[in-house]
Amino acid sequence: MAAKIKKGDRVVLLTGKDKGKQGQVLKVMPKESRVLVEGLNMVQRHTRPTQGDPQGGIKNKEAAVHVSNVAIVDSKGAPSRVGFRMEGDKKVRFAKTTGEVING
Repeated sequence: MAAKIKKGDRVVLLTGKDKGKQGQVLKVMPKESRVLVEGLNMVQRHTRPTQGDPQGGIKNKEAAVHVSNVAIVDSKGAPSRVGFRMEGDKKVRFAKTTGEVING
């Protein structure tokens, strides 16, 4: 199936503790159906001091979110579903709310 959400897309979280917040997709994991969104779904990781990180301590990092819990943000700033259509010989993604083509 074609990717509706891609790296670099601006998305909004639909559920969870960060519901309604927006961020940019850092990584897409299609086999697990998950995405990593910048600054959202933050978790704390307790790390032991190592040679690479002699300080150790509690580190904050993003946790993956299921792709069904994010929606792409259209030009108006509202969450939108993604559709596909042919424009000439190219298959393009478009926002269902506005009908505008999503670049990328």
